[in-house]
Amino acid sequence: MTRAEEFEELRPLLFSIAYRLLGSVSEAEDAVQETWLRWESSPTAPASTKAFLSAVVTRVSIDVLRSARVRRETYVGPWFPEPLLADPYEDPERAAELADSLSMAALLLLERLSPLERAVFVLRDVFGFGFPEIASAVERSEAACRQLAVRARRHMDAGRPRFEADRAERDVLASRFFDAFSEGDVDGLQELLAADVRMVSDSGGKAPQWGTGIAGADKVARLLVSLVAPFTQIGGTVEPHSLNGQPGAILRDRDGKVINTWTLDIFEGHIQTIRTVLNPDKLIHVGPVADAWSVLRQATQIRRPPAS
Repeated sequence: MTRAEEFEELRPLLFSIAYRLLGSVSEAEDAVQETWLRWESSPTAPASTKAFLSAVVTRVSIDVLRSARVRRETYVGPWFPEPLLADPYEDPERAAELADSLSMAALLLLERLSPLERAVFVLRDVFGFGFPEIASAVERSEAACRQLAVRARRHMDAGRPRFEADRAERDVLASRFFDAFSEGDVDGLQELLAADVRMVSDSGGKAPQWGTGIAGADKVARLLVSLVAPFTQIGGTVEPHSLNGQPGAILRDRDGKVINTWTLDIFEGHIQTIRTVLNPDKLIHVGPVADAWSVLRQATQIRRPPAS
């Protein structure tokens, strides 16, 4: 097998590691590409190609993460990871860990960790790497990595999000939610929303912040209903879609361009949080991006009562 073939075989794993470390599709793809360049120029063949490439992509991602954390300190409004349509890496033996670590809530929780803690946690608890491999990847001793793992688990367990265990039941609830939204059914929406449900959006200052900071079942339900009629009248569509392993949707304008994405956190039969990503920089990989400001102006004109 050639180096290129070996790399392509491991590309899904490398991307999945990088995405969980960076929370960015574009940055993860760049980290994987940099890993290929280093692999291509390496004069020696490692004992384990998987261990070598995983270590390289981890180191590259840690460097990117350190600079990204500085940028995020000046980010306008809430920061969310870039929505991921599908995880390219599959491992039946670690399916639960992979799925749990992909959700928006889990990725946001990872933001609380230091870059080294995050790397050790992802490699150990998500992908099941041994401590000798992890120590090589982060260039620390095995003892130090074990301590980092303990601290990371403590932080994660303290704020670990809880999700609906039954995925089929979760998906049915999400389907009912989008049906009620499309029908403008306030009562139907309220029935599905947790009493303290929150609707939060990430626009990065580059798009309107629809619904940011709205909390409570009644307020969120009425906000959603106020949006749906003008949105559909201007040709907008709601496309239910799994995002980050969670029920969600892609909202598109009349031309099929992406306006934003929604992801739903579900627990105990109710929707706990609705997260919307509107920042156009974070939607490029989803498809051609709409001008959200233009969509908002069109919808506002529809909602505005006619002059007497």
